[in-house]
Amino acid sequence: MSGKNDKSLKKYRDSCLAVIPARAGSKRIPNKNLKMLNGKPMIAYSIEAALKSNIFSLVVVSTDSSEIKDVAEEYGAEVPFIRSSELADDITPVSLATVDALQKVDPEGKQYRFVAQLMANCPFRTSDDIRDSFRNFLDKGSDAQISVTGYGWLNPWWALKLDDDERLTPLFAEKQKERSQDLGDLFCPTGAVWWTKSESLIRERTFHVEGRTGWVIPWHRAVDIDEEDDWALAEALIAKFSI
Repeated sequence: MSGKNDKSLKKYRDSCLAVIPARAGSKRIPNKNLKMLNGKPMIAYSIEAALKSNIFSLVVVSTDSSEIKDVAEEYGAEVPFIRSSELADDITPVSLATVDALQKVDPEGKQYRFVAQLMANCPFRTSDDIRDSFRNFLDKGSDAQISVTGYGWLNPWWALKLDDDERLTPLFAEKQKERSQDLGDLFCPTGAVWWTKSESLIRERTFHVEGRTGWVIPWHRAVDIDEEDDWALAEALIAKFSI
């Protein structure tokens, strides 16, 4: 069911915060958040989807870059602070940047009940996806919900580890002899749209809490762009789906 023109979510608008983490230090695709994708910076897609969803009273970009700040503000997001370098390195979980943003914009914890984390490197989730995922989050009543997508032609049940001597060890040995049609579906997390209750995020400092639920998004809107091959796929999807 599409969230388009859904008036039932309007009552939550004042209590919903969107956080778009976008640090400058990408190594695999340098400065990827500002790289032009079909005529606009990649980060613009996430900002526009968040604003168009019309369920957030505030859309914040958390960044350590003044250049990203300027572009984010140009596309309508707010950047009320510059993220500290301690939260913008290669090892800090991105959820901590979202915790930091929530605490900075709502230090007393009285305004925002719900937080959506929208990764800037997932440009193809739509405003409808954001609304539909929020509706599902409310319906399930969990403390956190992450977006997931099904695996394609690569069957994860048949995953193998390759050691230094090129010997193969199956991760799921008992599944190696089963037919693909007899194996259940498995899902992979994607950073498209993650929801959490603010109190849970402050307490646990992560979305990966007990009882978290998953919301399934089609693979072509779930693409995480991390490497050059991902970028090439994104450009192919734009051509195919007229994004």
